[in-house]
Formats: sequence, C-alpha cells, structure tokens
Amino acid sequence: MSATASTRLPVAVPPRAGGRAWAALVVLMLPTLLVSVDNTVLSFALPSISEALKPSATGMLWIVDVYPLVLAGLLVAMGSLGDRIGRRRLLLIGATGFAAVSALAAFAPSAELLIGARALLGVFGAMLMPSTLSLLRSVFLDREQRRLAIAIWAAGFAAGSALGPIVGGVLLEHFWWGSVFLLAVPVLIPLLVLAPLLVRESRDPEPGPVDAPGIVLSLLTMAPIVYGIKTLAVDGFSLVAVVAILVGIASGALFVRRQLRRPIPMLDMRLFTRPAFSGAVVVNLLSVVSLVGFLFFVSQHLQLVIRLTPLQSGLVLLPGLLTMIVAGLVVVPIARRIRPGVVIAGGLTLSAAGYLLVALTGGGAPWSVLLASFVLLGAGIGAAETVSNELVISTAPAAKAGAASAVSETAYELGAVLGTATLGTLITASYRAALVVPTGLTSAQADAAGETLGGAVTVANGLPAPLAEQLLTSARAAFDSGVGVTAVIGVGLVAAAAVVALVTLRRVRS
Repeated sequence: MSATASTRLPVAVPPRAGGRAWAALVVLMLPTLLVSVDNTVLSFALPSISEALKPSATGMLWIVDVYPLVLAGLLVAMGSLGDRIGRRRLLLIGATGFAAVSALAAFAPSAELLIGARALLGVFGAMLMPSTLSLLRSVFLDREQRRLAIAIWAAGFAAGSALGPIVGGVLLEHFWWGSVFLLAVPVLIPLLVLAPLLVRESRDPEPGPVDAPGIVLSLLTMAPIVYGIKTLAVDGFSLVAVVAILVGIASGALFVRRQLRRPIPMLDMRLFTRPAFSGAVVVNLLSVVSLVGFLFFVSQHLQLVIRLTPLQSGLVLLPGLLTMIVAGLVVVPIARRIRPGVVIAGGLTLSAAGYLLVALTGGGAPWSVLLASFVLLGAGIGAAETVSNELVISTAPAAKAGAASAVSETAYELGAVLGTATLGTLITASYRAALVVPTGLTSAQADAAGETLGGAVTVANGLPAPLAEQLLTSARAAFDSGVGVTAVIGVGLVAAAAVVALVTLRRVRS
C-alpha cells in the first residue's frame, strides 16, 4: 500500500436519523399543514366573504393577495433572522402570533379590517415556513433520509390542501365564514407544546451583523413589483403601475449589489450561480403560479356556476390533492435513479395536460372534467415540488439553510400572488367585458354585479326570480368566457417550467 493511500482519511458518513427526528418531522409538518389549509380554505370561503363583507373586485383580490405579498416580502429577512436567533425560536414566535391574529381575522367586521389581519398573518407566516424547511436540513443529515423527509413535508403541504376543502366545506355549511380562520388555533397549540421537546435548536454559528438596509430593500423589491403587476392586470396600463415596477426592479438591483459586497451577506446571491439552486427556484415559482391560478377560478366555477356547495366543491378537488400527496412520495425512489431535470419535466408534462383538458372543454366544463384536470395537475406538481425543494436545501451551505429555504418559500409565495394577480385578474377582466346587465337593475345593483361573479350572486338574491335568473345566466356565462384563455396561459406556464428544468438541471445527477 502506498504512503498516500495509507494516510488517506476516511470519508465521513452523515449519521442516520432516529425516532426522535421522525417525531420532530411530524411536529414541523403542523405549520406547513396550517399554511396550506389557510390558502385552500380561503379560496372556498371567497363567495361567503363576498356576500358578507361586500368588497369590491380590487378588495377581493387584496383579501387573497395581501397575505402572500407581505409574506413574500419578509421571507428572506425572516429566514436570515432564523439563522441568527435560532430557527426553532423564530418558529415558536411565528406560531404564537399566527394563532392570535387568526382569531382576530375570524371576527373582522369589514373587508378593510380583514385585509389588515391578513397582512399581519403574512408577517407571522414569514416566520413559519423558512424555519420548518431549514430545520429539516439540521435534523436529517443523511441525504436519502432528508429526501424522504422533504417528500413527507411536501405531502403534508398537499394534505393540508386536501383537508382544507373538506373541513372548510363543513364549517361553511354550519358556521360563518370567519370559522375557517379559527383552524389555526388547534393546529398551532400542539406545535407550541411539542417543538421545544422534540426539535433541537439550530442557527448559523457566524451570522454576521444585522443588515437593516438589506431588509428594507428586500421589501421594496417584492411589494412594488407585485403591486404593479396587480394594477396592470386590473386597471390596464398606468403610470403608477409602471413606476411601482421600476422601483421594485431598482431596489432589487441595489439589494443584489449590497449582498455581493458584504463579507457575510443576508442572502448569498452566489447561490443563484448554481444551476441546481436557481433552476429549482424557478420551477417552484412557475408551478405554483399555475396551481394557485387553477384553484382561484375552479373554486368559483364549482360553487357559483355549477352551484355546488363548498363541501361538494372540496370533494371534487380532493382526488387531485390526494394525487399530489402520492406523487410527492412515489417520486422519491424514482429520483434516486433518474436525473432531477427529467423527473421534474416529466411530472410537469402531466400538469400541462391537465390545463390543456380545461382549455379544450372551455368554460362549460362539467365537474368531472375539472376533477380529471386537477388530478393531472396535482400529479405533476406534487412530484416537481418534492424534487425541487430537496435541491434547494441540499445545494446550499448548512449554516445558511434558513436563508436558502426562504428563497424557495419566496418563490412559492410570489407564485401564489402572481397566480391570482395574473390568471385571477384575467378572469375578472373577461367577466367585466362580457357581462350583459339586464334592464331593471338600479345603478348601484348594476355596479355591484359588474364587479365580480360573487357580487352578481349577492345582487340576484334580492331580485325577483325572473330578473335574478337572467342576471345569473349572464354572469355565469361572462365568468366562464375567460376560462379557456386562462387555461391556455396555464399550459404555457407549466411548459415553461418543464423547459427550465431540462435546461438548468441537465448536468445534475440523480
């Protein structure tokens, strides 16, 4: 044996996790479950909120969008803060605040106060998501175990989406719309009790100084860009929208420049030079845009056009959400043998087929077609999200797991905003253009019916039967007039995500 071989150090093998780690995973899935339940439940509660609080079309979109907008703007800052003060500590602070504000949101007497409560939920929600994913990096050191843990974590997210329509449907049939927000309380109490017992604290040993200007720049990047996109989608071209987008782009450029010059950056921008990292983030963004956009118009179509109850609508979407869970777990052994880019692109091809089915059948699609479409969409996104999330945290340094996880979650939440701001507002614009208001309505009734489909349903409830039926027929046809175009855009988004995966991940091995 040569001297070199005899003195070669053995390769360190990461220790495999035991029973406590898997119990910790169950606890860490609770906030993930909560956030996904909250997103899905809100979609199904929109008709009830529209009837009770009577928000404008813009107000309705802000009820949906303000939470992910605030959350997306703060995720990077909160991920960095978790690296500094401790990811478990930040998780517990976020859980306490989220539960308290959820109780306040449940009793909001106006659309404006509900929007304010949703904004506060975004602040505390930003503390939850990066902490859960980054703690998995410190709990599961073995990559095969970590990939399975992330698949289970992602399945928990999908399970929350599946549970949301069922539980939310039951609540909305027996209680007022605010009851859906109270779901946070029983979910987060076990987290507050068990996390200190099962989850070890984790932090960056050398976090560097607090970057207050960087935090401000990250907020000034996300918020104006999303606001500008929303304004363009709802009101068309305007100077305010263009200026907002330019402010966001300029702030983003300053943020990147500042992070590159700092010896210990809040977010290491050099991570984006790694194809596995940047490609996985873009896949997350585009796939979530398509998923949230689909849920936005389908949930309203099922309840307000086909006239299913919230519970029945949830049951229609349940097979697709369960398929998302199964796909996330099944893809784990497949990802060991096949390159990630191929796995993600193959899954997203199924998702594109789901949108294509809606595009071919148009707005008059029966519930059975929407069920099949969502099964295809869920299968592809479930597989893609598991693989892409694992790539994000495995390619980043362990000490910066919080900030890296925050980038993945930022892509998710920005995708949620863009899903409603683009696909959702496209449906709204098409509805306004196609609606024919029957004669016999007052000016106020005509304006309310012309804002949203939910507004038309509310107005129809106070009209004589023949006039109400005439208005509802026109409103439902107007709403469905934009479904076909929206579905075609959805096909393009999913196809673009598949191409990004094939190009950026072509050299990443299984």
